[in-house]
Amino acid sequence: MSEKDWFEEWFDTRYYHILYQNRNDEEAEIFISNLSKYLQLPAGARVLDLACGKGRHSFTLNRMGYKVLGVDLSENSILEAKKSSNPSLSFAVHDMREHLSNTTFDAVFNLFTSFGYFTDKDDNKRVCSAISQMLVPGGKLVIDFMNADKVIQSLIKSETKTLDGIQFKINRKYDGTHVIKRIQFEDGEKSYDYTERVQALKLDDLKTLLTPNFVIEAVFGSFNLKQFVPEKSDRLIIIATRK
Repeated sequence: MSEKDWFEEWFDTRYYHILYQNRNDEEAEIFISNLSKYLQLPAGARVLDLACGKGRHSFTLNRMGYKVLGVDLSENSILEAKKSSNPSLSFAVHDMREHLSNTTFDAVFNLFTSFGYFTDKDDNKRVCSAISQMLVPGGKLVIDFMNADKVIQSLIKSETKTLDGIQFKINRKYDGTHVIKRIQFEDGEKSYDYTERVQALKLDDLKTLLTPNFVIEAVFGSFNLKQFVPEKSDRLIIIATRK
């Protein structure tokens, strides 16, 4: 893996978690509850939380009675998540472009825009192929992605946030293919400069990626699973079934 992969470096820093510390855990729990009711997975179903971060969605899935494996490329995030492991909840460092051998799942959850990070667009196909290999036939895939139409339309070009005594200067732009966020700050005498680059994938893009291995069952536009409306919905949530 190239050292230039922004996500490998940025997501593994403590500053990433400081900047995004105000994520709404209650909202996340409501979302997982709504997905669980929709999917009707059997008790004890084997679930993969793909790109799990520190495991906030994994914890909720496990409380609902599922056997959960959370994986992420960030070693520091996985070390933190492992503190909450139990016999039916485990975590591992893993690259989502590769499939986990000798194990299958009833469902794979890829949440909170944890897709489209790669420079090579063929890596998106690798991710979808890996997911397909890890799902049982008829298994469910849930992708929760930003609604690129709305994000581009309402992009806040610059802002400053002060969290834990650190002033983050954030600049955003859309370059025609990616939504780019540059994050600059100082801590002590040291200056930092990170850039997030997420492909502005839209519904048709994701349909094209999923069609070889999946049948799209439903498309929602919010954590409450309301209808998806381009340019208006907050999220792009796809539920698909492995062929």
